[in-house]
Amino acid sequence: MGRTYIVDETVGQYLSNISLQGKAFVSGLLIGQCSSQKDYVILATRTPPKEEQNENLKQPTAKLENLDEEWATEHAHQASRMLPGGLLVLGVFVITTLELANDFQNALRRLVYAVEKSMNRKRLWNFTEEETSDRVILHICSSTKKISCRTYDIHDPKSSARPADWKYQNGLSTSWLPLECTVHINIHIPLSTTSITYTLEKNTKNGLTRWAKQIENGVYLINGQVKDENCDLLEGQKKSRGNTQATSHSFDVRLLTQLVLNSDHRSTATVQVCSGSVNLKGAVKCRAYVHSNKPKVKDAVQAMKRDILNTVADRCEILFEDLHLNEIPETKFHTLPHRVFVPIPGSAVMLCDYKFDDESAEEIRDHFIEMLDHTIQIEDLEIAEERNTACLSSCMNSEISLNNTEDEQPEQPIKTTIILKIQQNIGVIAAFAAAVLAAGVSFHYFSD
Repeated sequence: MGRTYIVDETVGQYLSNISLQGKAFVSGLLIGQCSSQKDYVILATRTPPKEEQNENLKQPTAKLENLDEEWATEHAHQASRMLPGGLLVLGVFVITTLELANDFQNALRRLVYAVEKSMNRKRLWNFTEEETSDRVILHICSSTKKISCRTYDIHDPKSSARPADWKYQNGLSTSWLPLECTVHINIHIPLSTTSITYTLEKNTKNGLTRWAKQIENGVYLINGQVKDENCDLLEGQKKSRGNTQATSHSFDVRLLTQLVLNSDHRSTATVQVCSGSVNLKGAVKCRAYVHSNKPKVKDAVQAMKRDILNTVADRCEILFEDLHLNEIPETKFHTLPHRVFVPIPGSAVMLCDYKFDDESAEEIRDHFIEMLDHTIQIEDLEIAEERNTACLSSCMNSEISLNNTEDEQPEQPIKTTIILKIQQNIGVIAAFAAAVLAAGVSFHYFSD
């Protein structure tokens, strides 16, 4: 039996209102949340056309084979940055003329694989084995309004199409549960004599990959409590009457990261000559959402973990894109963009975007319209963070030569972090000190 997709009625209205306007087809993204039994679709957004494509798509001979995969995958990447934890791109849709009704399968199959491959390269996290690897393809005929819904296993390149159920539901996400967390980041990325030659962007990405392991292995408190991951998230919560927004079920999440490894782990700490460092500091606001159909604690924790990783990585990526686009030289200090949230009409879920200090609210509004094809009001923008909340700084030691040998030590002492090794050997040090003290007392006693 195929998967079931529960779809908000507003998505159906949005799709039915899309007009081809003389074009052969219109494609876009389906956004929502996966669960073990079914998937939830709460948003659809068409891919904005390229200016040079506008005339080509109006030609009656246009085929879906001409669908620009690179442009569509870039749209998926940009749109995924605007999703809080718990939401992701579930698949793609296409609306075609009757003549192209049988000409969509191969093109969309390639597209859904390309979209997933593109986003996987950017992520600091991986899907678990328990999560579904199915992604949906929805085809709608503009004339007959006939719907075809199929899925592909994106982990299997040879996967064949499987039919899926597409069911509409009113007010699907009005009672979804929000989780909020403020994470104070202080990421120190030492640069070896080899990595000092890399770009600031590459060194930052390498450091974030190591930091991501800390986030994955952290301890998460929900409303001040550590809960078993298989427990119901709503256990102990009072049920609200009716299908209203779950404002009373807002969860506060705290993250505790481990400072040292467990005693049964052997230390791999090494002393390494460093030529500089990159530092990421600041407090970032994180937000995630889970469906209200008997969610588990592990679902909430997983959604929050991924939002923490996504928002830090996205801010850095946006910063480097801005530096490249505007040809701004890399300096020792850069301010990361801060996060802005905006509500989805008729939903408890809020989407997000990132704003530099010199960007206006109108620019953020226009970006929402372009990427998600939804009109928002400027007064609805929620500035989640103060300016200059998070920053990236770098320090390069030009005095250290790349040709240093063991006999030629740099004049400036190199600070190395060996706290972990000292803490693991603190027991041995204490025992040795006690033995020396005892020997001294005994010597003094026999001398008397």
